[in-house]
Amino acid sequence: MEIIKSTEDQWNASLYDGKHSFVSKYGNNLVELLNPKEGERILDLGCGTGDIANTLFEYGVEVVGVDKSENMVKLATSKYPHIPFTVRDATQLTYQNEFDAVFSNATLHWVHPPNEAVQSIYQSLKHGGRLVAEFGGKGNVKTITSEIIKQINNAGFEYNAVQFPWYYPSIAEYSKLMEEAGFNVTFAQLYDRPTPLDGENGLRNWIDMFGSVLFDGIPEQSKDDLIDIVEMNLKEVLYYKGTWMADYKRIRVVGTK
Repeated sequence: MEIIKSTEDQWNASLYDGKHSFVSKYGNNLVELLNPKEGERILDLGCGTGDIANTLFEYGVEVVGVDKSENMVKLATSKYPHIPFTVRDATQLTYQNEFDAVFSNATLHWVHPPNEAVQSIYQSLKHGGRLVAEFGGKGNVKTITSEIIKQINNAGFEYNAVQFPWYYPSIAEYSKLMEEAGFNVTFAQLYDRPTPLDGENGLRNWIDMFGSVLFDGIPEQSKDDLIDIVEMNLKEVLYYKGTWMADYKRIRVVGTK
């Protein structure tokens, strides 16, 4: 396992695999948009624990998986030792004209600054290569995050906007970034994708996995109490027949170099 850049790693790879497998399952639909061809060299950017990379491998693709999280890469390597996985930052990929395609599922909304990621992806592609990506778009999980921020403020804790870890662009905003990097944007879509969360504690597990940074500086007991209130207030809105449904809005883009 090659490590290019080391940063503090807060990802729980086992929890991600066990309670949030929907990330990979929805990504399988994106593979159809990618339409991988046997023999192509494809970069899976934000590979997580490797499930989609292995799907691409089964298409006969020469796949390379990269993720910023060393925990994710370690688990991916143990699950799929036949695939090379590497710890890399999406803004500093260092590849030059190497890939027929860059595929990215549920990753680019974590990446800052986004323009550096787009430029790094562009440099990684061969001439004529394509980027196929899906990630959180404008308004993604707004019901959940707005309620969390409201309760943090109501409890008298200080919430700073810099704690918000995600980048949720509009179609116009992201298409502009791609075009400025040199891409020809051939497809862009923003759509609602209500997403079931696993189990009675699905919302709490989602917050623990993805949104803990919103509670930075808040004592653990106070955090638990705040999540209790969030759950209570959102139950009528996001809880259907025993299942929590996250208010996902996804953006899909395709661009060629």
